[in-house]
Amino acid sequence: MIEINRMHELDEKKHDIVAGITDLRLKFSGEESRSRVFNNLSLEVRRGEKILLLGPSGCGKSTLLQVLSGIIPELIEAPMRCSSRTIPDSRGIVFQDPDTQFCMPYVDEELAFVLENLSVPREDMSLQMNNALQAVGLMLEDVHVPIDSLSQGMKQRLALASVLLCNPEVIFLDEPSALLDPEGREQIWQAVHKISNNRTLIIVEHRIEELLGLGLVDRVALFGPGGEMLALAPPAEIFKKYKRELIQYGIWYPDVWEDFFRSPSGQLLVSTKIMESGNSQFLNKPIIELEDFCGARYGKSVVKVERLALYPGDFIAVTGPNGAGKSSLLLSLMGLINTSGSYLLQGQQMMSKKKRKLQIQLSSQHIGFVFQNPEYQFVEDTVGSEIAYSLKETDMSDRELQSKVKQALEQFGLSGLEGRHPFQLSLGQKRRLSVAGTIVLEKSVLLLDEPTFGQDALNTFAILSLCEELRQSGVAIIMVTHEEMIANRLATHRWEVREGTLLQKVTDRGRKLAGVMNEDHHRTKEVMV
Repeated sequence: MIEINRMHELDEKKHDIVAGITDLRLKFSGEESRSRVFNNLSLEVRRGEKILLLGPSGCGKSTLLQVLSGIIPELIEAPMRCSSRTIPDSRGIVFQDPDTQFCMPYVDEELAFVLENLSVPREDMSLQMNNALQAVGLMLEDVHVPIDSLSQGMKQRLALASVLLCNPEVIFLDEPSALLDPEGREQIWQAVHKISNNRTLIIVEHRIEELLGLGLVDRVALFGPGGEMLALAPPAEIFKKYKRELIQYGIWYPDVWEDFFRSPSGQLLVSTKIMESGNSQFLNKPIIELEDFCGARYGKSVVKVERLALYPGDFIAVTGPNGAGKSSLLLSLMGLINTSGSYLLQGQQMMSKKKRKLQIQLSSQHIGFVFQNPEYQFVEDTVGSEIAYSLKETDMSDRELQSKVKQALEQFGLSGLEGRHPFQLSLGQKRRLSVAGTIVLEKSVLLLDEPTFGQDALNTFAILSLCEELRQSGVAIIMVTHEEMIANRLATHRWEVREGTLLQKVTDRGRKLAGVMNEDHHRTKEVMV
């Protein structure tokens, strides 16, 4: 009788598993030693459980999510082997890149497409669509707008709204808040929290404060850089017992920023060193000057600047809610959208309509630009050739070029992946590749549109440290970011974009930097914060 009861308990436990894999072995094509993702990995997720997949960028978290959801190997072919697996019958997926999951060109058509497949009567659709958009904080004056006109953060909200309409039992979430402002992140996770009762959540996320605060994590599956599972335990146990591994592999954990700023490398990052002495004579000459400047899309003004000047060694954090015009500001500075007003770059007027092609050519000579979506700028078939692409236009020798590429690969944690196609990388690796391919060009101005999204702590700090080195060498940096620590602790100035209007603020660091130079912007000394 006891043995029968035990068998019944085992059957009940097995029935309670809604997603799982046993002895997973998965290796993508390629000769690189890092091409193996998982080796005999096992994971079971129980009904109603909220589980977080946590690990460094590129360790295979998104790949595992696709395996557990059934996308691999049914829709994406991969050499996968396993002893057994359980795929949920009712599931919804929010991808890392929202553009990959839209089927229709307009917002209302995308949502209606979901409801049509659920046989929802037409007269009931409008209410359900509005409720879903309201739940994720996507408030639009008109829902019949092109999805392409939305910011990436707004697209992420739309992707989640589409999934919520499906009302699935199991929801897979691949960094749904990566591109959102702080208010948006809170709204997204509040929306997930509201519908989380009796649902199973399997989440990949780097920034986990909101998740933990709302109690949306029952267990954490902690992974190392090679895809090995280091631990599977409740959050409190993970952050207490595995603090050394979290630090070693650069994984986000609560208070990681404060720990970093107390470290020697963090102290160097917030140094008030102004600029290397050899470049100080250029400080009183602005690189960019704007006056009554405007950027427009679809014939409508999206960003306005009354007046500003950008100097060598400035580190600008561009902040504001999703859709405010932050990315449009960078695009207008590159001449990639329609602009008007006065725009001086290195003292040369850029706004002649007859010379629009010259404007773009001149801006690219002085300005390096990293798109919000890294895939927009990939033009080569391998990681190594992608970094080398722009360098081929210079007069450096092949030996110098290869040395530069090797240095960039090491600097951005991409060594061993030089033969991989850029589209085979994780989102975090794609982002690092796009930054690497731009920084190697050594421009006087860097425009970075959320370069740290999708990054683990280790690579975030590495990118910021490199930006600080460039700033001290005289490069002016304009970075769109939703990370308050970057805006408050690292930037010299903050450009707040609200409803398309830019407001300038000097940060505490900017005031400290001003205290170690004279009014002519000559750098004089170094002081530590």
